[in-house]
Amino acid sequence: MNTIIRKSMLSVAGLAFAGGVFAGPIAAHANPAVDAKPTAVAVQTAKPQGDQSRITLNNEQTANVKAIIAATKKAGLPERAAVISIATSLQESKLENLGHLGDMNDHDSLGLFQQRPSSGWGTPEQITDPEYSTTAFLKGLKQVDGWQDMPLTDAAQTVQVSAYPDAYAQWEQQATDLVAQHWNS
Repeated sequence: MNTIIRKSMLSVAGLAFAGGVFAGPIAAHANPAVDAKPTAVAVQTAKPQGDQSRITLNNEQTANVKAIIAATKKAGLPERAAVISIATSLQESKLENLGHLGDMNDHDSLGLFQQRPSSGWGTPEQITDPEYSTTAFLKGLKQVDGWQDMPLTDAAQTVQVSAYPDAYAQWEQQATDLVAQHWNS
């Protein structure tokens, strides 16, 4: 029974993702206001869920944080989208732009978000480009109804379809702190 439910959920998630892949380019060409600029908003609406993790970032990881924030701003999305993106990348790769890890690879997952070419995220070259991979993640996030108001781990999981759906929550505080530190820099 659990296998049937899991397969059904994965099928629905796959259809939602496929819809986002095909609808994403259409939404990307919408006519935003010419002078629209992202505005500062509260990036944390509630206490983060569960125990929080934190790592010390090196220069490469900090550069990837800044790349995620820049891509979020370029997409015209608020700080909350950057928090979700950074928390997701912290969980998936510890903000390291990972190439193929051989036997340690999770299928063909690559980059900051561990996206898979075989799942339609892009080519290996695209997925390992921080701006491209963030934009791809954000396109998926925009397809999630109510992502702005749902718990971070639920928003991230809906896009990523991870085997560990609650793992994203542990990075919310660090992601929030990083966005607060770098959003206006």
